Amino acid sequence: MNNCDIRYILTYGGIFLADIAEQINKRRTFAIISHPDAGKTTLTEKLLLYGGAINLAGSVKGKKTAKHAVSDWMEIEKQRGISVTSSVMQFKYNGYCINILDTPGHQDFSEDTYRTLMAADSAVMVIDGSKGVENQTIKLFKVCVMRHIPIITFINKMDRDAKNPFELLEDIENVLGINTCPVNWPIGSGKEFKGVYDRKSKNVLAFTANNGQKEVEKDVISIDDPSLEGIIGTDKKNELFDDIELLDGAGDEFDLQAVRKGELTPVFFGSALTNFGVEPFLEEFLQLTTPPLPRECLDGVVEPVSDFFSAFVFKIQANMNKAHRDRIAFMRICSGKFDRNMEVYHVQGNKKMKLSQPQQIMAQEREVVEEAYAGDIIGVFDPGIFSIGDTICSVNQKFQFKGIPTFAPEHFALVRQKDTMKRKQFIKGTNQIAQEGAIQIFQELDAGMEEVIVGVVGVLQFDVLKYRLENEYNVDIILEGLPYQFIRWIGNDDIDPKKLDLASDTKRIQDLKGNYLLLFTSYWSITWALEHNKGLILEEFGNV
Repeated sequence: MNNCDIRYILTYGGIFLADIAEQINKRRTFAIISHPDAGKTTLTEKLLLYGGAINLAGSVKGKKTAKHAVSDWMEIEKQRGISVTSSVMQFKYNGYCINILDTPGHQDFSEDTYRTLMAADSAVMVIDGSKGVENQTIKLFKVCVMRHIPIITFINKMDRDAKNPFELLEDIENVLGINTCPVNWPIGSGKEFKGVYDRKSKNVLAFTANNGQKEVEKDVISIDDPSLEGIIGTDKKNELFDDIELLDGAGDEFDLQAVRKGELTPVFFGSALTNFGVEPFLEEFLQLTTPPLPRECLDGVVEPVSDFFSAFVFKIQANMNKAHRDRIAFMRICSGKFDRNMEVYHVQGNKKMKLSQPQQIMAQEREVVEEAYAGDIIGVFDPGIFSIGDTICSVNQKFQFKGIPTFAPEHFALVRQKDTMKRKQFIKGTNQIAQEGAIQIFQELDAGMEEVIVGVVGVLQFDVLKYRLENEYNVDIILEGLPYQFIRWIGNDDIDPKKLDLASDTKRIQDLKGNYLLLFTSYWSITWALEHNKGLILEEFGNV
């Protein structure tokens, strides 16, 4: 059954399933991805403005003021003006309930970013109009492709001097390997930015900057209106008409099914900072994206509009409220309806339970949740029983969602506490931060926990680890960089890693769950291992 077109009614605990279907079909859950400084957090703020969730946008650059981006809650983020953790925000707009997963765009982001994408149904890719596709965008894009989720592109900063829009489209197609279809088209850039042309309505939207307030001055003018020339100028009008002719004649045709398969990306142009094109982008985005999508479990597929509740844990964050030393497990609801007092079944823990203090979170602001539906993200108090990838469902259901991939770290360091008397705090702190997915912890075979090998996707996470251990667990650490560049999981269950014939610069390690892995300094060492150990299976991804 297509959950976008519900045509049947069943009862679910005395509630019409059609009512639940109506709520679910109003949900949109997406992640925002970008390279550093492309304007992702600013765009997030403006979307929240239009949803009435905040009244004035913070500035991610405003380090000397008390005004910080609402999605940046950790103290280190406010100091640096960047996002290093993934934030979850919800707001309502035009009858829709929108869940935004704001991922870190910093070049030293963490595995937390990858996992957050596993909870999204679509992604907004923000690109700097003056730079085009950048390295971090490529990494995040690959995760989206792996999941076949729709990608909507917002080319930002058109109020600054930008590349030719045709060049930007070509850049997306060549570097990312996805076709593009402009939904609107910019009229100039920088000081000459006059607005955007909407290809569907054939109207020009001429904007005036408004210093971050919600309401934006705009004129909607038909492309055939004689007054257009006086508003955008003769040269800009002639250039626009030439571009439209070229787009209509040579550009990719819009295909909604190709968009929803992740094969075609609709492209919008605008400026988040000055609100050029943000609201039209939001309105069109809601039409382009789907309600919550089905999720794969070990035995098949779980449909969002089902007569049972289900969710999975994709993120764990400790000490969001330092005064209470709390630990929050973030869950993506995959099917049915959640009620605050309902009893659920924790599959991995094999027990029935009630989810404690269910809440929705915007940065540090929390609101208790009475009910939530498929597509929503909720945070629940975690006394230490949840792990990333865990399945929670109605008590009469016993199935398990497929595991979330563990992505290979790219940087490694040996970490130990300075004060040996604080071993307990050191073990607790490193284990809790590892359970959140920001770092991965390994040990040499038969070694104790006096020192651990920490692997991270981006080196900023070493700074975050040091900062959090000092501020949240009162532990000072010594951190020594290691020369390893590659890590591989041993896929064989019947191989003793101690008996492997390996190059001298290869290290045998295990993770906290007892899985065996190998650390390599070069591809040559990986090749050596495979050639000298017949049948050895080395895998680039593990499962949490």
